[in-house]
Amino acid sequence: MVDGSWLLLTYKVPSDPATKRVALWRKIKGMGAIYVQNGVCMLPKTDEHLRRFKMLENDIVEMGGEAVILETAAAGPGQQEKVIVRFKADRDEHYQEFLERCGDFEKEIAKETAAGKFSYAELEENDADLKKLQDWLEKIAKFDFYGAPLAAEAQERLKACETLLDTFAKQVFEAHEETRNRTAKPTETKN
Repeated sequence: MVDGSWLLLTYKVPSDPATKRVALWRKIKGMGAIYVQNGVCMLPKTDEHLRRFKMLENDIVEMGGEAVILETAAAGPGQQEKVIVRFKADRDEHYQEFLERCGDFEKEIAKETAAGKFSYAELEENDADLKKLQDWLEKIAKFDFYGAPLAAEAQERLKACETLLDTFAKQVFEAHEETRNRTAKPTETKN
């Protein structure tokens, strides 16, 4: 997105119950919004974002709060860049956490390989973990409106995790094939 116009949601909600405030904050962050300050958040201007902000406005009013949705534009290229930098930094925080989880995934595979744990149960568990990583990266990328610097590294790291799991899977299959071959009884032939 290169357009320099954004939607601002400004809101004020009652301090109690805190669980509702936290749930609202999570919804807003879950949309990829950045907070300009407390109670003021921002998203790039799209029809989808406007629709979602209007739904949040309704939630806020139902909580006994107030909300206003505004359309805004940067007061020049310098201001626009400040906003874009905030969006990129927010996504990079998510990419950094993703990269750390990839490291955990790689360590787990290395540990199981070193211990010779070539079981289908371990493979299924690691396959499920990889699926979580794939889904997570897809979600982060969906909200990466301006191309955060760590996006490419995260994609490459996910591919490396996929390759690592493929290699581990081959080792599992080979180990089970060897076990079957050792335990298979020779067939008797009648003369």
